[in-house]
Amino acid sequence: MQLAELYRKALNFEFLSEAEGVFLFHQAPLAELMQVADTLRKIQVPHGKVTWIIDRNMNTTNVCIANCKFCNFYRIPGHAEAYITDLDTYKVKIEETFKYGGEQLLLQGGHHPELGLAYYVDLFKQLKQLFPHLKLHALGPPEVAHICKLEKKSHHEVLKALKDAGMDSLPGPGAEILVDRVRRLISKGKCGSQEWLDIMHEAHKLNLTTSATMMFGHVETIEERMEHLVKLRDVQARKPDGVKGFIAFIPWTFQDVDTLLARIRGVHNLTTTEEYIRMIALSRIMLPNVKNIQASWLTVGKEVAQLCLHAGANDFGSIMIEENVVSAAGAPHRFTYKSIQAAIREAGFEPQLRNQQYEFRELPETIQEQVITY
Repeated sequence: MQLAELYRKALNFEFLSEAEGVFLFHQAPLAELMQVADTLRKIQVPHGKVTWIIDRNMNTTNVCIANCKFCNFYRIPGHAEAYITDLDTYKVKIEETFKYGGEQLLLQGGHHPELGLAYYVDLFKQLKQLFPHLKLHALGPPEVAHICKLEKKSHHEVLKALKDAGMDSLPGPGAEILVDRVRRLISKGKCGSQEWLDIMHEAHKLNLTTSATMMFGHVETIEERMEHLVKLRDVQARKPDGVKGFIAFIPWTFQDVDTLLARIRGVHNLTTTEEYIRMIALSRIMLPNVKNIQASWLTVGKEVAQLCLHAGANDFGSIMIEENVVSAAGAPHRFTYKSIQAAIREAGFEPQLRNQQYEFRELPETIQEQVITY
């Protein structure tokens, strides 16, 4: 393989193979890889702005039977700290989200053995009746798979019921690495890689916008990272005409503090700054049919995320009024609506508030600064 030929193919938006992605990871000088990715970003996102969003990550429940080895958030059924969020709590937190300028709830939970389709349908309907303008970016493929299993219903039936009840878009959690060897080691209780992909394809057929993710820096190989990217690209290539499919890709690093992976298996996140930037650039290069690449400031921090804006990323994600899962494993970083815009400007870009569909929003005049206490 020749680097110049791979750069040419990438700049022509050709699909690179897993082997070619691995070659670029190991052989391409970082500056060259960043330049190629940055050029692609300028073509795909010609407005040149860096987008960001105000939303809140709330959890329906912390009860989960998936037993993921990297999660400190979940509690087993019957645990003293187990909870299901009540409607009054949703009301308070949604009203607070609107006060802080947000319009969306990123709503996820665990594999609760007693929460089936009716629970989520009723919850979504109630939230939309109370807050008609609220956007629900809710659940994820593993939760959908869990509901399907409880109800003995198809992916289509469950997703359609959730959409009809008010779900606006489907996030991409639970992807981790879409290779079953890895999933058996870190998230055996979740759906397999093919079911994750099948659910996303079914969501696209229903014209539900989705996002895709990758959690790396644990037990996976570089080859498996590239396999993950190719699988996402192939699902995106099969989406129906006229729908957005995967609107964004967000790669983040494994957070290892007090996790079972770290304590029992001795697995620690050793991802360097250069490696994360390299993965952002390769995400842009390997996913030419996914328009938006997000840098995970939550896991890598402001300075690294700023560098990623020159390596193919065009989105800075959310200020995250609330986030409980990744933070529980050690992610310490925080932004307010003022500081996230300042960070984008420091990197040499114009910040632009967006919604989940990556449509531009005006900053609300009545926005209030949140006090970060979590």
